[in-house]
Amino acid sequence: MDTVGTVKPDHLDLGATRLRPGWFGLVFAAVWLFYLADPFEAGLSKRDQSAGWIGMGAIVIFAVVYLLSFQWARMRHLTAGDNTPLGPAAGFIGTALVLAVVACVSVGQHGTATVVYLAVMAVFYLPLRTGPIVALCFAAVAYAAGLLVPGWSEDRSLLFGSLAATLAVWGIRGVIKRNADLVAAREENARLAVSQERNRFARDLHDILGHSLTVITVKAELAGRLVDVDLDRTRAELADLERLSRDALADVRRAVEGYRELTLPGELARARLALDAAGIQHWLPNSTDEVPSDLRELFAWTVREGVTNVIRHSAAETCTVTLSADAVEVKDDGRGPTPEALPGNGTRGLRERASAMGATVITETAENGGFLLRVVAR
Repeated sequence: MDTVGTVKPDHLDLGATRLRPGWFGLVFAAVWLFYLADPFEAGLSKRDQSAGWIGMGAIVIFAVVYLLSFQWARMRHLTAGDNTPLGPAAGFIGTALVLAVVACVSVGQHGTATVVYLAVMAVFYLPLRTGPIVALCFAAVAYAAGLLVPGWSEDRSLLFGSLAATLAVWGIRGVIKRNADLVAAREENARLAVSQERNRFARDLHDILGHSLTVITVKAELAGRLVDVDLDRTRAELADLERLSRDALADVRRAVEGYRELTLPGELARARLALDAAGIQHWLPNSTDEVPSDLRELFAWTVREGVTNVIRHSAAETCTVTLSADAVEVKDDGRGPTPEALPGNGTRGLRERASAMGATVITETAENGGFLLRVVAR
């Protein structure tokens, strides 16, 4: 059933769905800096030389750059999706690479421990297809240096560590990307839900107020013509105006609260009242028993929309409403389809309701030249 209030837009805080990186990930990354203790200790053993102090400084700054870049990358991945800017990422990696080279020159092969962290940064910051390739290049260069640099030795454990870190972080990167995509999809669904509710609410208000205000306008015009002719009839029309305005206000309140329901007999009764007030002769069914319960609300909306258009646009003298078990029809003998009446917001809203119920809306010129609105259940 098409009601307002299924989703409450005020309760949807789209910004709140964004993920924010916590401190646990940063602490977890800091723990792994333990492996930089070896090159730092190597520099400490050379503290009587400037190279030792340079090496220790390079290792400390390397660790700080690594942690800062790690936190920055996590923020970017979680709040902006998998679109880390290449410029800043290359800047962090380039800075870390320079510091790693300085450490290797200062403290020797112990400085190659930084290669594992460079591999992690490459995979985590660069595009998913590029990062692993750059990481493997870092690992290959470090392994080749162990074979080619005089005084250095082959280090297979470093090669294995770099490959393992590359694979592990590549998997983590994929999980983060999926989480970011999930957040984006959830936000998009929330936006669509809010938009749908706004459109539905606007449609319902149009249908409610369009009909009620049309009847109120017709009765006000009638009361204005009768005020100098029939005072008792004028009082009756003004009393109807007050009642109709109160009913319209109640309908709007129920629509806002999400509890509004239409009844087919009620809409037929309102149609009689409105057509009488407009001076349009009418033929309306006296019973709705043959209409299935699941079609009654749709047919009620059809009667409301059709009669409102007859009064507002048709300049008709007669109006006929016909009901059957699977169809409802509203036709008049007015001037036929007009730009003001077709297609309007009410007609579009009726088509949406009918489509949701598996029914079809038909609008065409009636046999007598007027306008015909028909809704047929499939």
